Amino acid sequence: VSLPSRLIFGTLYPAYYSYKAVKSKDIKEYVKWMMYWIIFALFTTAETFTDIFLCWFPFYYELKIAFVAWLLSPYTKGSSLLYRKFVHPTLSSKEKEIDDCLVQAKDRSYDALVHFGKRGLNVAATAAVMAASKGQGALSERLRSFSMQDLTTIRGDGAPAPSGPPPPGSGRASGKHGQPKMSRSASESASSSGPGPWEPSVFSSQTPGRHAC
Repeated sequence: VSLPSRLIFGTLYPAYYSYKAVKSKDIKEYVKWMMYWIIFALFTTAETFTDIFLCWFPFYYELKIAFVAWLLSPYTKGSSLLYRKFVHPTLSSKEKEIDDCLVQAKDRSYDALVHFGKRGLNVAATAAVMAASKGQGALSERLRSFSMQDLTTIRGDGAPAPSGPPPPGSGRASGKHGQPKMSRSASESASSSGPGPWEPSVFSSQTPGRHAC
């Protein structure tokens, strides 16, 4: 119940009337709602810690709703009262110190941002160089693991067998040397076997007269 009530009455309702004050350019309303937002910002900051340590207190959330209603009420004018009695005198007396602290915090935050940015870049560059050196070292160790014999074996296994037509002169040379051998063997077989039954004999071609003589 506390959170929706505070959201509606403590945030949305003042935001709408602040819009109307800015639109109408009413200085009185504008100052009124500016004082409310300053008090509400301080209340929200304090609420962050009181919710941790005082949440066990009876009627704690109901008291917070009642406090927001007291700040908003046009009869009590709680926000204007707190601002004029406490907030404005305190901020006026500590304004210069607060401004100096804000300037120093701004400068320190800028210096810290630059310092951590440079440190992050150095760490990233160092990590990149180490990764590159480790990769190069692993590659060199891998190459050293191969001996010359292993490389020769890989080269011999991977060399393709010669393919293609034989040299131009090889067929002719074999034909020239093979043809006399074939003719010689054919003539030897013909002379050794003699005339076949269908071939006329040499002696039968002679004339009868010469045979008689």
